[in-house]
Amino acid sequence: MQKERERTHRPWLCVLAGRSGMGKTTLAKQLAQATGACYLRVDAVETALYRVQEHVGTAGYVVVHEVAASNLLLGMNVIADAVNAVPEARAAWRETAHRCGAQLTVLETVLLDGDEHRRRVESRQADIPGHHVPRWSEVQVDGWVPWNEDRDGARVVVDTTVAESALRDARGALPAP
Repeated sequence: MQKERERTHRPWLCVLAGRSGMGKTTLAKQLAQATGACYLRVDAVETALYRVQEHVGTAGYVVVHEVAASNLLLGMNVIADAVNAVPEARAAWRETAHRCGAQLTVLETVLLDGDEHRRRVESRQADIPGHHVPRWSEVQVDGWVPWNEDRDGARVVVDTTVAESALRDARGALPAP
């Protein structure tokens, strides 16, 4: 029975995307706890890289893609927490899922209330030693490219205003166990 499950199980990759302060990390952690999936956070990798080198560029994303692929190829489900601000970042997740034969679900986190978004950004505290939490003025010029499904692929938009609703909606978007 276990061997049959191993042959038919297709792991999933859930990628969270959204501007800083939208609730990606909160939702990603809740999803990981609820599903038992491997949780990977680009902020954690980038912060660690900054401890040993001055310029990080896309290295954090590259590392997380490879760690995600390693887990997917083991049959593990993976949740990837990253801003994914540009089309190239979004395309790379599609490639990672394809390369590993994984089902891909992309969740774009949004806050429909701009005042709430600003409040969250301004009240954030770093939860990783040495992590730079962007200020509101930085979020306003963060280079976020609006999603275009023809270019960036399908995604499910999740309003994170109410955490319980966001978790319910996100879980509903994941492949059935």
